[in-house]
Amino acid sequence: MTRSQRLWRRATGLALVGGSAFWVTNFAISRTPIAAQYRAALSIGYVPMLLEALAGGLIIGFCVGYLLLRFPGRIWGSDSILKSLTLSVMALVLVTVLLEVPAKFLTGTPEAMRWFLIGATFNGLRILALGLAIGAAHERLSP
Repeated sequence: MTRSQRLWRRATGLALVGGSAFWVTNFAISRTPIAAQYRAALSIGYVPMLLEALAGGLIIGFCVGYLLLRFPGRIWGSDSILKSLTLSVMALVLVTVLLEVPAKFLTGTPEAMRWFLIGATFNGLRILALGLAIGAAHERLSP
């Protein structure tokens, strides 16, 4: 197996771990009353939200895992968990700027600031769980 194939395989494994943590956190959040209000206010269906969270978690998890494996010396942090959290915070900033801000402020959503803060909090919790899971899995699997 070439180095490139091994990298892709390990990144996929980390994506599965991180995506699972993201989805489980999303599921736990979705059971709260504030999440029900959030979905109702923004007309978000429950099952589509769960599927989108799974896809989003896998995509973000793959990106974080790949970068963690590909550039371990260039990422700030003393261990895999801190490095993974650094990449996850970067992903959170990108998701917030590219998805949350336009979705809340450019579409004329009533009470945009309230829903933005709630959505950003949900994303922060989900992406934190993803980063911790990927970092822990990387530490456990690294020689």
